[in-house]
Amino acid sequence: MHWDENGGDYGYQCPQCRTVFTKRTFTKNYLVQNLVAKLDDLECLASCPPPSKPVKVDGKCDQHGEELKLYCQTDKRPICVVCRESRAHRHHEVAPVPEVVNDMKMELKLRLMELNWQKSQCVKVITADERTRSEAKLKKKRLKEKIEADVGALVQFLLDERDSLLESLDAEEVATMAVIDENLKTVETEVASVDKAIADIHGHIGGKTSFESLAETHDEILHCKPFTSLDTVNCATEFTDFSGPFQLIMWKKMMHVLHTMPQNLTLDPDTAHLNLLISDFDTKVEEGHIRNQEPDLPARFTRFCGVLATAQYASGQHYWEVDVKDKGVWYLGVTTEGSNRKGFVSLTPSSGYWSLCLQDRLYANGEDGRIPVADYWNSPRVGVYLDYDNGRLSFYDAVTMKRLYMFDTCFEEPVYPFFSPGKNDPGSRLQICHYY
Repeated sequence: MHWDENGGDYGYQCPQCRTVFTKRTFTKNYLVQNLVAKLDDLECLASCPPPSKPVKVDGKCDQHGEELKLYCQTDKRPICVVCRESRAHRHHEVAPVPEVVNDMKMELKLRLMELNWQKSQCVKVITADERTRSEAKLKKKRLKEKIEADVGALVQFLLDERDSLLESLDAEEVATMAVIDENLKTVETEVASVDKAIADIHGHIGGKTSFESLAETHDEILHCKPFTSLDTVNCATEFTDFSGPFQLIMWKKMMHVLHTMPQNLTLDPDTAHLNLLISDFDTKVEEGHIRNQEPDLPARFTRFCGVLATAQYASGQHYWEVDVKDKGVWYLGVTTEGSNRKGFVSLTPSSGYWSLCLQDRLYANGEDGRIPVADYWNSPRVGVYLDYDNGRLSFYDAVTMKRLYMFDTCFEEPVYPFFSPGKNDPGSRLQICHYY
């Protein structure tokens, strides 16, 4: 060994640092220890697969110059091991940077899941809105076609009626002019004959003429056809066939063109509450005296002061108008064939009643109570439009045709129009309007 060969009286010298030792004592060689440790690490890394690249904190501690291997959860910043033992961080929650990195990645993964879910919800909303927009465009297109068709039919009907009336007017004018022309021709022929006779007479009276010519003219004029009085044209010049109410006439004819006309409903006395009086050919209802002699029929209202119409609807489109002038309370709508009419009546759609009512204010009777429609009401008529197939019941101001309210539902059985003048409103009535 080195010490065996180079020892002696002068002591022993270290081959690396040349330090002289008098005794052969051993001390820890940190240089060799570090080299051996690095060699061990290299051998271990060579036998293992390459690890994933760790996340390292850049830089070193500004205060101690050490690597920032720890993370202070309290102050939310990386620290070194010396900082960990300092007063500033001694009682703080500290964790190794790799552990914190893993926690952060896990939190980001969870947040990523939340964001993906949020995105999916946004996509659902976008898809639904796009579908709604497409449906709205399609519905608008169909309604536009319907409006053009319905209004076009009315316009075409009016144009055809106008052309027909004008053609008839032209034909009557031609016939009248022919009679006048014929009469004028007759009169003009008579005038020409008279003018000739006058001229002949003047010629014989004022001038020199032979006796033979005078005698001939005398005999011709005195023995001519006696004059008969001429009459003016005896034909109508007022065109009386075209002096009537054109709009009313065309409106009557238009009934065959319109798909929905106001229907002439009548009330069914067998369904009327005993306190109601039905009159005017079963079109008027008002509060009256109790009729105890009437039988209690299955369809009769016993507590609610209502009455049904005789008409029953299970398909199609129907419209009727009701005169509510001077009424302070009324109920109008439709009810199903099997709805309750005995005792207390719940005027809700789930109970088979869809209605509008006036009691100080205008209301629609909804499922969860009354729905305000208008604070003030002074129109004399209400229009009710039933589109059975599409499940819609609409109420209109029948004067302005402004829609007041619409129920959107699904009718599962036939319905009847129903009417109620209310209670404690004597002297006023409801009356179904008849227009033809």
